[in-house]
Amino acid sequence: MTILFADRALLPEGWARDVLFEVSAAGDLAAVTVGASADGAERLAGPAIPGMPNLHGHAFQRAMAGLAERAGPGDHGSPGDDSFWTWREVMYDFVARLDPAAIEAIATQLYIEMLKSGYTAVAEFHYLHHRPDGRPYDDPAETSRRILAAAESAGIGLTHLPVLYAHGGFGGQPPGEGQRRFLHDLDGFARLIERLSGDCAGHPGRRLGIALHSLRAVTPEQLLGAVAALDGLDATAPIHIHVAEQIKEVEDCLAWSGARPVEWLLANAGLGPRWCAVHATHMTAAETRGLATSGAVAGLCPTTEANLGDGLFPLAAFLGHGGVLGIGSDSHISVSPIEELRWLEYGQRLATRRRNVVATCAAPNVGAALYRAALTGGARACGRPIGALAPGRRADLVVLDGGHPALIGRDGDVLLDSLVFAGNVSPVRDVMVGGRWVVREGRHPGEARALAVYRDAIGER
Repeated sequence: MTILFADRALLPEGWARDVLFEVSAAGDLAAVTVGASADGAERLAGPAIPGMPNLHGHAFQRAMAGLAERAGPGDHGSPGDDSFWTWREVMYDFVARLDPAAIEAIATQLYIEMLKSGYTAVAEFHYLHHRPDGRPYDDPAETSRRILAAAESAGIGLTHLPVLYAHGGFGGQPPGEGQRRFLHDLDGFARLIERLSGDCAGHPGRRLGIALHSLRAVTPEQLLGAVAALDGLDATAPIHIHVAEQIKEVEDCLAWSGARPVEWLLANAGLGPRWCAVHATHMTAAETRGLATSGAVAGLCPTTEANLGDGLFPLAAFLGHGGVLGIGSDSHISVSPIEELRWLEYGQRLATRRRNVVATCAAPNVGAALYRAALTGGARACGRPIGALAPGRRADLVVLDGGHPALIGRDGDVLLDSLVFAGNVSPVRDVMVGGRWVVREGRHPGEARALAVYRDAIGER
């Protein structure tokens, strides 16, 4: 048993003083005692808060961050009309040059960056399955197992979400050449997740779920078949899907089905608490209410959504209906939960020309409200017992540097407000995942080696 003592800690019931954490050998919080003595315990060097789950990411995209920021040629040589769809072509070109070793090196480097910023778990939305020409590797789970190895090496908790990607557009349109590495039929996908179930079963730091890439990439029959295949392995496992990210996607879905994407999912997919609707940017008032009341998590990635020009999620209305949200770093142009939370609120301020948009009478502190909301939704979307410092949860905690200029003199929820809104240098000091210290005094023990391997693997790609 590891015994930790925090002068201040954020517990589910609120901030508490003199908190003793008893961590089991398995990495769970066995007991949490308030008003305790520090005798015999390791004294934490600052306030303790739950580690943040990152509910959505494509690890390989970390290595292409910055490569799509040059405007493409338009008519007469002037800059073109760049959008998500032109960014996607850059991504297709980049992934064609990645081998399994590079995929693992990128993911390891990324996951260490996540840990140092205060993320303690990640849901990996993994669709880079095959060789560049589309042929499976000798081990069809090769690249998934590279992701598992990267998470293990870095020490981050992982919800692995192999992606079913079968088509290039709504109604079963044929895929494009750039999508060859992503593709499965339903039987091949079912075999993949069955193979991976053994890698995740019994491992407290892992959970297996699935992702449907989007409604444009699977038919209704494939969507339902994939869910049935997952249910045969674990009927409680998480299910994620990209949805309503772009206006064109909404228009194409209407033309195909007569319904908008979220509307279609609500009517046909059985959305509930095990589902995560990633982005869900473009919704009507009825869709917003329906998604909120379904219990599905809205997976929001503000820095990537801004980078791609997606639009703004209807945050205030969604929360007003009791919706659950979490945050992800998606394309990893930023690997900071602070920045995701900050821009979640800032986007709303810019759109409404108001301040403290998500504040309520019950939760007037915006930074604190957003941090707590993202803990709850992130834990649900990851399908793991994380997101709170409470008995039975994983011992995933972040120790803040109380001497950081942004946090000096701050206490309680004002400390969380300052964490989110004051400054750009991370105040994360120490990070524990599953009862094991993975960051001490801002350093990860494997960061130098991981960076060297990453540098060799990426080179001039």
